[in-house]
Formats: sequence, structure tokens, C-alpha cells
Amino acid sequence: MIETKDISRPPKEWCEALAAIGAATASSTLSRMGIRNSHIFGPKAWTKGKAIAGPALTLQFMPKREDLYGADEYAEPEKQLHRHVLYHTRPGDIVVVDARGDMRSGIFGEMMMTFFQGRGGQGIVVDGCLRDTPNTKHLDLGLWINGVTPNFHTQTELMPFGVNVPIACGGVLVMPGDIIVADDDGAVVVPVKLAPELIKQASHHHEWEEFSKIKLLQGGDLRRYYPLSEAAWPEYEDWLRTNGRAVDPT
Repeated sequence: MIETKDISRPPKEWCEALAAIGAATASSTLSRMGIRNSHIFGPKAWTKGKAIAGPALTLQFMPKREDLYGADEYAEPEKQLHRHVLYHTRPGDIVVVDARGDMRSGIFGEMMMTFFQGRGGQGIVVDGCLRDTPNTKHLDLGLWINGVTPNFHTQTELMPFGVNVPIACGGVLVMPGDIIVADDDGAVVVPVKLAPELIKQASHHHEWEEFSKIKLLQGGDLRRYYPLSEAAWPEYEDWLRTNGRAVDPT
């Protein structure tokens, strides 16, 4: 019997805060914190309008070798590790797949994605393809993928190789349990240990940007209001007080 490890999951409130912050702000804030390469390059939002954040269940594919893995879709199902990553699903989880950018293998199809949603999964990020997409439009899942194919997962040149192991997805290292922030801009990887500081910095950034947008819509000077200049800071603090928000003493 195959045994695979589960992941450690961050507090739910961290994921909720990061979903509200969004991929773009998460990426830029991580860059200022020293993590320059956080965007999973390649997969794009297939389900527009979704904005999610959650812990990563990881699935690694390798080039197929027939003495290790057969081609039949239904042969010995319990040897198929793409099933085992889904067995770990808890509400809010996101599956992240290193499919090597392969455009011929459909990593998950309708039945697997239906099971994943039924267990509370909220999104799938694949550096590669999914299949059965005409039959999955009724599912309420966020999908970030390179494309679609009619082929099943091992029909061509790939085989599932590891579950909840470190993977490279879209040129980015993803550790099991990392927080994925994904929306129409793409998917970003947030190291768990950096999440609290990222949330603090990004929330502050988001707040002054909210003020700046108001001033710019009123015809304000871009040089004064973006980024918020020192001269405009008293205006911003007055705006915070007027709107019943705390002024950061720092």
C-alpha cells in the first residue's frame, strides 16, 4: 500500500488575509522582503474572477519510463499518485502540480476534480494541462493552467512521481504547505514563515494605496500621491482618522 505524507497547514486567517491582498501585492511585497521569484510562470487563470489563497498540496511528475509505470488509465488505480495527493485534501487546500510544462497530458479530469471539490479543495495550479474541461464548468474551483488536452495523465510522456514533496512549478520552488495566492494575475508562492510579515506590510501598503487612488481620481498629482510622498503623509493620516482607522505610529 502506498503511503504519502500530509502537509502542515497555516492558520485559516492568514489565508483569508492573503486572498484579500491578492497576487500582485503579494508578489511585490515578497520582492521587497528579498524573495524575487515568487510568481509561478506559465499557468494562467482559466476561471476568471477567482481570488483564493490556501496551503499547497504538491504533486511531482517525471518523464515516463514504461518499466516503472504503465499507460492504462484504469490499471492499478492505487499506484496512481495523482489520486493520492487528492486523498489528503482538506477544506481550503490548493493542489500545485509540476507537470514539466507538458501540453499533452491532462493531469486531472472531471472525476478527480469533482472528488477534490467534494473534499473542500478550492483550487488547482498546473504547469501543464487539465482534461474534461467541457464537463467541469459546473465545478466551483479556481484553475490556473497552461492549457487543456483530451489526453489522460499518463497517456503520453509523463508519470506521477512524488506527493507532498518539494517541486518546481513554473520556475518557482514550492514547498508542501506553502501558501498559494492566486487570482486573475496568476499564482504566487508565499513561504509560510514570511506570511505574517507579508500580511502586515501588504495591508499597510494596500491602505495608503486606497487613499492614493481616491486622490488620483480627483486629479491629484501622480508625483505627490504615487508612491505616497512625505508631503502627502499628513493628508493620509487625516483621511485615516476621518474614516475611523488607526494611524500607524511608525
